[in-house]
Amino acid sequence: MKYLLIIPRSLWKIGFVLNFVLGLIILYPIFYFLLSKKKWFPKAFQLKKFWARWILFVPGIAVKIKRETPASNLPYPSVYVANHASYLDIVLNYLAVPHYFVSMGKQELNKAPLFRIFFREMNILVDRKSNSGSHRAFIRAGQEIDKGHNVFIFPEGGISSSGKLLNFKNGAFRLAIDKQIPIVPITYLNNWKLLQNGGFFKACGRPGISRVIVHAPIPTIGMTENDLVPLRTRVREIILNELNNYNNKN
Repeated sequence: MKYLLIIPRSLWKIGFVLNFVLGLIILYPIFYFLLSKKKWFPKAFQLKKFWARWILFVPGIAVKIKRETPASNLPYPSVYVANHASYLDIVLNYLAVPHYFVSMGKQELNKAPLFRIFFREMNILVDRKSNSGSHRAFIRAGQEIDKGHNVFIFPEGGISSSGKLLNFKNGAFRLAIDKQIPIVPITYLNNWKLLQNGGFFKACGRPGISRVIVHAPIPTIGMTENDLVPLRTRVREIILNELNNYNNKN
C-alpha cells in the first residue's frame, strides 16, 4: 500500500517545491529592495507573512492555531522556541508569531541560492560546529533583543524525521534568562505528517490541516544560570505533553 503512495506524494512535493521557488523568484526583487536598508526590514517581514500564506495555500495546507494567550497580549520582545520536525515549521513561524522576529538558522542556509538573502543581515546564521561561531550568533541575538526584537530559535538544533522530540540545547534558554525576557513555547503538532523530512520518495507529503499551539509566555525575571536546566526541561515537557496527547488521539 505504501508503494502506491509514492507517486502522489512525489507529485505533491514537486508541486510544493515549484510553488516555493516560483514565489521566491517573483517576490525576490521586492525582497532585495526592502532588505537593502534596515529600516525597511519590518516591511520585508510583512512580505514574508504574505509569502508564507502563499506557500501554504497553493498546495492545500490550511492552518489551525490555538493561542493560550491572545496574540495582542504576547510580550515583546520574547524568545520563541518550537519543536522542529518539518520544513513547514519555518513557514508556519510567520503565521504563529504576530510580531516582528529575527530567526536563527544553520550556517548551511548561506549556500542556498536566492534564499540566503534573508540571512545577509536580517536574520542570524549559526555555525553549530564552531564554539566561536555559536557565541557570535548568541551575541548578535542579544543585540536584536536590545533593539526590542523577538528572536525565534529551534532548540533541538536539527530536524526530526519521525516527529519525535529531540533533546534541547541551552542557547535559547540562556538567552531568555540573560536578557530577563519571557520565553514562548510553540508546538507544531503534525507538520511532519504533511511534509516529512527524509528521502524525497520515501517521506510523506500531502495537503491537510497544520495544527499549532502557541503556549502562554513563561517569565524569566529573577532567573539565573541555576534556573537554565529547569527552564529548558519545563519548556520541553510542555511541548512533549502536547505532542503525546495529539499522537494518542490520532
